[in-house]
Amino acid sequence: MRFGQQLKSSLVKDWVFNYIAYDDLKAALRNNHRAWDEKAEQNFVQKLEAELDKVYTFQQVKSDEIIRRIKASEKEVGEVVAKADEANGQDVEDAPTEDDFELLEEDLSDIIAEVHDLAKFTQLNYTGFQKIIKKHDKQTRWVLKPVFAARLKRKPFFQDNYDNFIVNLSRLYDTVRTRGNPVKGDSSAGGKQQNFVRQTTKYWVHPDNITELKLIVLKHLPVLVFNPNKEFAMDDSAITSIYFDNTETWELYMGRLKKTEGAEAIRLRWYGDMQSQTIFVERKTHREDWTGEESVKARFKLKEKNINAYLRGELTPEAIFEKERKDGKRPEKDIASDEQLAREIQYRVLTRSLVPVTRSFYHRTAFQLPGDARVRISLDTELTMTREDNLDGKKRAGDNWRRMDIGVDWPFPQLPPEDIERFPYAVLEVKLQTQAGQEPPDWIRELTASHLVEAVPKFSKYIHGTATLNPKRIKLLPYWAPQMNVDIRKPATHNFGIHRLGGSNDISTSGNLDDDSDDEDAILGLPRIEGHEEDEGIRKLRAARDAMEQHDIAQQRDYGTVTNGEGPNALDVEERIAAQPQDDYPIYDSDSEDEDDLEEARHVGGWHYRAKLFKHKAEAFGSTLMEVGKMLIPRPRPTQVGGNGFTLGVPSWKQPGTVKRFKAPKGKRIHVPVRVEPKVQLATERTFLSWLEFSILLGSIAATLLNFGDNLALAAAWAFTIVACAALFYSAGLYVWRVKMIRMRRAVTYHDKWGPSLLCAGLLAAVAVSFGFRIAGGGWKGGLKDGGLKG
Repeated sequence: MRFGQQLKSSLVKDWVFNYIAYDDLKAALRNNHRAWDEKAEQNFVQKLEAELDKVYTFQQVKSDEIIRRIKASEKEVGEVVAKADEANGQDVEDAPTEDDFELLEEDLSDIIAEVHDLAKFTQLNYTGFQKIIKKHDKQTRWVLKPVFAARLKRKPFFQDNYDNFIVNLSRLYDTVRTRGNPVKGDSSAGGKQQNFVRQTTKYWVHPDNITELKLIVLKHLPVLVFNPNKEFAMDDSAITSIYFDNTETWELYMGRLKKTEGAEAIRLRWYGDMQSQTIFVERKTHREDWTGEESVKARFKLKEKNINAYLRGELTPEAIFEKERKDGKRPEKDIASDEQLAREIQYRVLTRSLVPVTRSFYHRTAFQLPGDARVRISLDTELTMTREDNLDGKKRAGDNWRRMDIGVDWPFPQLPPEDIERFPYAVLEVKLQTQAGQEPPDWIRELTASHLVEAVPKFSKYIHGTATLNPKRIKLLPYWAPQMNVDIRKPATHNFGIHRLGGSNDISTSGNLDDDSDDEDAILGLPRIEGHEEDEGIRKLRAARDAMEQHDIAQQRDYGTVTNGEGPNALDVEERIAAQPQDDYPIYDSDSEDEDDLEEARHVGGWHYRAKLFKHKAEAFGSTLMEVGKMLIPRPRPTQVGGNGFTLGVPSWKQPGTVKRFKAPKGKRIHVPVRVEPKVQLATERTFLSWLEFSILLGSIAATLLNFGDNLALAAAWAFTIVACAALFYSAGLYVWRVKMIRMRRAVTYHDKWGPSLLCAGLLAAVAVSFGFRIAGGGWKGGLKDGGLKG
C-alpha cells in the first residue's frame, strides 16, 4: 500500500492528532497555484517546523511516561514477589493470589503494547517527513532536504533506543510469568559453552518489524542478559567475528557454500568492544544428515595478546593449556579436548595458508531460559561485513590478526565503500533442541509463518560478506544474492503480532491520505519500493542506507532483476506482493555449471586443465552452431501476446517484473542448495539393476532363439541381442551420469523420459520383425504341422 494508506491503517486512535498532518502538508504543495516563491517557501517551512515540534514533543512525553510506568511496575512486582516469598506456600492473610499476578501481567502487556505503538509512531512520522520533503523538492525545485536534515538532528524523535525498554520489560514479565520464580542459570552470551549442537533456521526481518518481533518473543522467553552485573549497554550485545580462508582457492568459502560433507569454517570471535581480552577460536564443521551426525561448533579461549603467535605457529597448543593444567580447575578430559582442537586448527591455518578475509559485526538480542538451550532465539541487528584481507595492495590489517581502525562504532563511516557491506535486514535465528518426533512450540510456528519474517534457509554472514566484498574473485554466489533488491515486506496473513485496543483503520489526520505516485526510482531503472529508504525503524540504519545508496544502484545494474511496470495504474511493491501467489518458486539463471569444473581444473593445472578447457570450448562452439541452425531453419513461431492474458477489461495485478526470476551477473553463477539423501543413491542403483535385469532377460531370449538353427531364428536372435546390448550400455552410461550429478549436487533433470519408451519400441520392432518374417516365409504354418505330427 502507499504511504497515505499505510498511515491511515496504522493510526492509534488516542494519538490521532499527534501524527504528522501529512495530507495538510501535501495540500499546501498542491494548492499553491502561483509560482513558488520565498514567501510560499517560508509558510511551508513554518508548517513543517510546527509538525516536527508536535511529533517530537509527543514522542518525548510518551517515552518518559513509559519509563515511569516501567518503574512503577517494577516496584509493584517487587512488592508482590516479596509477599509471596514471605508466605512461602503458607496460608497467610495478605499472601498474593493468582489474580494479583494476572493483574500485573495485564499491566505489563499494556506497557509492551505502548512501546510497540510508540515505535510504530516514530517510524511512520519519520517516513512522513522524508516523503513530504522529497515531494517538496521535486515539485517546487527548492532544495529543502539538507536543511531539514539538520533540524531533524536537533529534534531526533526517531533515534530513541527501545532496547532498554525491552530488557527491563523482559525481566519483569518473566518474573510475573513464573510467579516470582524465574529460571536460574548461565546468562552469559555463550562464553562458558564449549561444544554444542543445534538445529538452526534463519530468517530475515525488515527493520519495520524488529521492535514488534522483540516484544512478541519476550512474552514467551526472557532476554538473555549478556552481563547481569552492570546496567545494560549496547556495547555489551556487540559480537564480532573474523573468518579465515585461502585467498587463492577460497576453499572454506566453497565448502560452506556447497555444504559438502566435513566443510569447515574457522573464525575468531569476541564479545563487546575492542578492549575485550578473551578471544574464542572456533571451528564449525558441517555434517550431512545421512551420516547420522550433527553439525558441530567447537571452540576454546585464548588471550588476545597470544593470537598472532598462535596463528604463526610460534605458540604451541601445549603451552596454551600448560597453566590451566597446573591450576587443576578443569577436568583433564576437557583440557585435552581443547588442546586437540587447538592443534587441529593451527595445523589447518598453517598448511592451508589461511588468513583473515572477512569480519562480521552485529548487535545480538538473545532470548532463552538461562541454562536451558532447548529453545533459543537470537536477533542480530546492524549486521555489517568488512574486509580484513591485505589484497589489492592495501594493508588493512598488516601483520596483525585484525584491523584496528574500526571497533563497535557502527556504521563505520570511516571505511571506503569497497571495504564494507551494511546488511539491510536483521537476521533471526531460531535454534531448537527437541526430542525425536517432538513438535516445536505453537507460538514459534506462528511466528515463523507470520508476515514479520522471511525464511532464508542456510543463510550465512560469512558467505554473504565474502561474496559481496570480493566481486572480482568470487564467481559462485549464494542463491539469495540476486534477491537483495527485492522488498521482503509482506501483508499480514493472519491476526498475529502486538495489538492494542484503540487502533483504527478509518481515522486519518486530515481526510484522504492516498499518496501521489512517485516514479523517480522507475526513471533510474530501479524497483520502486515505497519507504524503502526512509521508513526504517532502527535509528542508525537510516544513516547506513544513505551511505549504501550509490553502491546499491550499481549493484542493481549488475543483477538482471526486471524493473517494475510504469504508468499511472502500475501497482507498487506492497500491492504486488499482496496479490502474487504464495506457491511460486524462484527461477535462477546462471552461466554454465561447467565453469565450476573448469575453475577447479585450473587450480590443478596440467593436461587435466587442458582437456577440460578443450571440452568446454568444443561444447560452447557446438551450442552456438545449434542455436544458429535453429534460427536459420524456417518454422512457424508463436505470436508474442501480453503476459496478463484475457481479463475482460479488468487490469490484472500482475505487473511486469513480478516473476521471481533471478539472473546472476555476467561471469558468475548462482549456487542453489540441493539436498542429497542416501535413498537417492539407492534409487539410482535400483534403477540400474532393473535395466540390467531386463537386458539379461533379452539376452536369454536371444540365446534360446539360436537353438532353432534356421536363418529367421538367427536374425531374430541378432535383433534381440542388439536391443539387449543397447539397453545395457544406455543404462550403464545413464547410471554413471546420474552418480556424477548427484555427487556434484547438480540440480538437473534426473527423470528419464526417452529410455523406457525407446526400449519398448526396439523390443516391439524386434518381435514384429521376427513374427513378420516367420509368417511371410511359411515357417509358422510348417511349425504348426510339425508340431501336430509330433503330437
